[in-house]
Amino acid sequence: MATIHIPKSEAASGLRVVAARHSELSKLCREFHILRLELFGSALSSAFDSEHSDLDFLVEFKPLQPGDYATAFFGFKEALERLFGRPVDLVVASAIRNPYFRRGIEQSKALLYAA
Repeated sequence: MATIHIPKSEAASGLRVVAARHSELSKLCREFHILRLELFGSALSSAFDSEHSDLDFLVEFKPLQPGDYATAFFGFKEALERLFGRPVDLVVASAIRNPYFRRGIEQSKALLYAA
């Protein structure tokens, strides 16, 4: 299980919102067979609005049986939205085809969970 490190410069960012629910998030990751979960996007910058911003997560699932993937993906997305009380964008790492998008994520992500 990864530990969240919150730099003082980002004390008001979305990372603090996520860190406040770390134990519940870990439980969801185990329940939905998450291998790795990272936060990226505005939640890691001063652009994050604690009232209106969504949260962007990069996810990697453990190997699943055919047919179980959609249930895990949508179930996890809905569970995250309930947990944080805001919209969530859930991006599967292996589905990213745009190299510019991938590079942007790689440069600004924070590890939240690793199985």
